[in-house]
Amino acid sequence: MIAHAARRMLRAHRYGALGTISKKLDGYPFGSITPYLVDHDGSLLILISTLAEHTKNIVHDPRISLITHDQRDPHIQTQGRVTVVGNAQMESNREQAGLRYLRYFPEAQTYFAMHDFSFYRIRPVAIRYIGGFGKIYWVNMENYAAEQAEAYAQQELTLLAKINSQQQDELRQLLRQRHGVDAANVQAIGLDSDGLDVRYDEQVWRLDFPEVFSSPSLVTLTKP
Repeated sequence: MIAHAARRMLRAHRYGALGTISKKLDGYPFGSITPYLVDHDGSLLILISTLAEHTKNIVHDPRISLITHDQRDPHIQTQGRVTVVGNAQMESNREQAGLRYLRYFPEAQTYFAMHDFSFYRIRPVAIRYIGGFGKIYWVNMENYAAEQAEAYAQQELTLLAKINSQQQDELRQLLRQRHGVDAANVQAIGLDSDGLDVRYDEQVWRLDFPEVFSSPSLVTLTKP
């Protein structure tokens, strides 16, 4: 399914080019680079400063776009990429958003501690997915939202603790199989219906599940 493939690609990446509508330049597009995190429901979280030009633009007009691609792949024109078009609104539950965001971006702790940095949640209204040469689609947004997002959000920490304490062998084997990385110590930092994110050697690696788990109670890791 195209919507699922687009969501997986978004989850696999950590940075994107953010396009906002310039307040200063009377509607011209303004581009910047920002880290982002895909939340359980498929929306995107960004942590930005009130002093940043893109934040001023969002406050003036919440319409944005964000494009991401595989930063490890040098073949820019032929690789997969996703463009999200949506609306950005300040996230009211800053502390809750920070708990998950900082597991992925611990280097952002200094910014998070500053009062002029806030989370904005991007809710997609349209998504353009390019899976490679000739594979270009507009995503059916009715199929994009992830299943059981609230259940995954509530149970994520419990499941991560179990995986990290009981399934280290499976994590290391999956990391070796999927990414060719031999890891002595690996830590699962995030889990959703599509897969698992693990940290090793100051990098985050994505381990997609072979299928979408419709409930967190069904999540299991099997040795490859």
